[in-house]
Amino acid sequence: MEKLIVLGTGYALATRCYNTCFALEGGEGTLLIDAGGGNGILRQMEDAHLGFETVHDFFITHAHPDHLNGAIWVLRKIMTMMKAGKYEGELHIYCHESVHRALEMIAEIMLQKKFLVYIGDRVLFHDIEDGTSARLAGYDVTFFDIHSTKLLQFGFTTRLHGGAKLTCLGDEPFNPACRAVVEGSDWLLCEAFCLLEHADVFKPYEKHHSTVADAAKLAGELGVSHLVLWHTEDRHYAQRKALYTAEARQFYAGDLYVPDDLDVIKL
Repeated sequence: MEKLIVLGTGYALATRCYNTCFALEGGEGTLLIDAGGGNGILRQMEDAHLGFETVHDFFITHAHPDHLNGAIWVLRKIMTMMKAGKYEGELHIYCHESVHRALEMIAEIMLQKKFLVYIGDRVLFHDIEDGTSARLAGYDVTFFDIHSTKLLQFGFTTRLHGGAKLTCLGDEPFNPACRAVVEGSDWLLCEAFCLLEHADVFKPYEKHHSTVADAAKLAGELGVSHLVLWHTEDRHYAQRKALYTAEARQFYAGDLYVPDDLDVIKL
């Protein structure tokens, strides 16, 4: 069974939930996408009953700290397992060259030499560009530049085993320049920073984010069957599912998910 395992759903400064990151299972092992902003990724993986020994492919969308900083803890954990003989094979990290450089620099500063020896040996970086394709955890994945207005960032698209197309837009609004890649998606993973009625409070457009209404309208326009909304403010975390669902339903009639941390979505 193919599953999307939601490890975190919050924006950069969230404290009531973890930063947005997730895993895909059902191919060959676990495909990890981003890692949040700290060692909370270790707790999230544990609570999701995901073993790091199953993670051999890891995609980092961009270098903002709420997506990148947790990656150093993924490396620390897996390198520890390698040293103890509890991790078989290699860890493949897919990211842009700028993310690659940043993560290696952080590792050089923060990790002991006994761990750094694995970089280039069993921890292998694969630098991506717009249109790069690769096979990750049994999925044929194509990466695309989301045309971020803040920092170079990549989303991805893939086909699930049943043929459905799944697309992750990253953590910024859909850019029409990506239409050719995104169009035809059955599953759309989309940021929705806040409710439209709270836009004056959270100012999503100043932060280059969307409202729930924006994301729902986009999914309707693109004919998406399944919409997942996350990367949100966390002030309304306890009520978020009900509030966001109610607003989205004004504009979108398809299969809608507003997951909490650690929810599992069957694909």
